[in-house]
Amino acid sequence: MTITVRPVTPADAPELAELLNAIIERGGTTALEHPFTPDQLDATYLTGPKVISCMVAVDEESGRLEGFQTLVREAHLPEGWGDIGTFTRVDGIQRGVGSALFAATRDHARSLGMEAVNAEIRADNKGGLTFYGKQGFKDYRVEPARPLATARRWIGCSKGTCSVLSSSC
Repeated sequence: MTITVRPVTPADAPELAELLNAIIERGGTTALEHPFTPDQLDATYLTGPKVISCMVAVDEESGRLEGFQTLVREAHLPEGWGDIGTFTRVDGIQRGVGSALFAATRDHARSLGMEAVNAEIRADNKGGLTFYGKQGFKDYRVEPARPLATARRWIGCSKGTCSVLSSSC
């Protein structure tokens, strides 16, 4: 599979909502618990007012969107920081999709003069922790026994930051 990364458009929202909702339904890798309509997803993570950047990975052969990565402003983060989320299809392994998305997001964040990127990852999401670790993220806070909104189970939350200005990212 050959992947092209490009900025998201509002027209991508229906396909990306299906992609994200499949992740939410499967569970175990995201703290998100409720499905998104295309309009909700667009406003929250794709093109809404808090969105700094959102990139999509497209399979050049099929045209299918294989994943997306969003960088948003969050009030609890320092000025100059963005909060990142990465979502790829659950129907198989898309090797290189996350890394390609991160390279584009990192470059865009640097061009905007951002200081750092924050990732909040469920402690039981081993794949997510490994992925962000390979991108140069380091833990700076862990919240043990943080409940999901449904309170069905308790999770720990590992947060990591990566300076988008450093060579380690």
